[in-house]
Amino acid sequence: MRTAIVLFNLGGPDSPAAIKPFRVNLFSDKAIIRAPWFIRLWLARLIAGSSAKAAYANYQLMGGKSPLLETTQAQGKALEGALGPNYRCFIAMRYWHPFARETVREVKAWAPDRVLLLPLYPHFSTTTTGSSLTDWREAAAEAALTVKVTTLCCWFDDDAYVAATTALVREAIEDAMAQKPGLKLRVLFSAHGLPESIVKAGDPYQAQIEATSAAVMKLLADTGVQAQVCYQSRATPQKWLEPSTIQAIEQAGRDGVGVVVVPIAFVSDHIETLVELDIENRHVAEKAGVPVYVRARVANDDPDFIRALAGLVRRAARPGLCRGGSACGNHKDCPWDGR
Repeated sequence: MRTAIVLFNLGGPDSPAAIKPFRVNLFSDKAIIRAPWFIRLWLARLIAGSSAKAAYANYQLMGGKSPLLETTQAQGKALEGALGPNYRCFIAMRYWHPFARETVREVKAWAPDRVLLLPLYPHFSTTTTGSSLTDWREAAAEAALTVKVTTLCCWFDDDAYVAATTALVREAIEDAMAQKPGLKLRVLFSAHGLPESIVKAGDPYQAQIEATSAAVMKLLADTGVQAQVCYQSRATPQKWLEPSTIQAIEQAGRDGVGVVVVPIAFVSDHIETLVELDIENRHVAEKAGVPVYVRARVANDDPDFIRALAGLVRRAARPGLCRGGSACGNHKDCPWDGR
């Protein structure tokens, strides 16, 4: 059976000229800015314009563009290698090329027997996976792509994914301990933030982030380190989930503990890891007097992570909106309609 695997991801500007339109696309998404369309478009341009100078400077630190497409391509190639010739990976980015409407045409031309939608977001949110699913369905309907579709809406509690993440965190803890033996450490599980209003409306994201973090720490009980969930990348004036990663780092400085930052919501390096965590937040840690600051590696195409994805793909045998089970608990914005 020929299976087309569509990898969903955020996307990122592929040149300095693409930075502004990428950001306008991002903040124009009704899943992110929940306001009437005319207000949303005005806000998108306002937000993109007000921080344009900083955005250009940050992308310059990465060579003038995002590495996300190349990283996702590497993940797709590795996944194809793990699965065999009957599987082919395609990439559908949400806010920059290749867009879903471009990718759906490639999928249709390949003529698969089925399509598996695999978001590279382990944790479901209406702002990420939910938005990408809506975008894909609209593009598929327009292109008359009618083959059977299976969607993995979330995989935050997959045993192999948790084990692969734990290995990366353990590696970072060992690095921090080697730098200052005997120093108390705190693991900061840094997830991309969300406005509180979105979570209160029923989004399961925060609960799933906390569940993954707890599962990882259960496997790391032998290390004796502390742990805390925090949130980064605030982008609008609303009240966002707290504590922020910056607040957590500053508190670690006051407590005199070393920090191991784990970008728990990310499986691909991009501006939030390579600039925000590696450069900006490292500077915050130095200023706050944090004795050790280590950032755990992101999975990218790590072999254990790719094996976890391959396992998810092989088990995705039935069509529907979810891999099954009431993974979202009582959160009404869980997309699974079979509870």
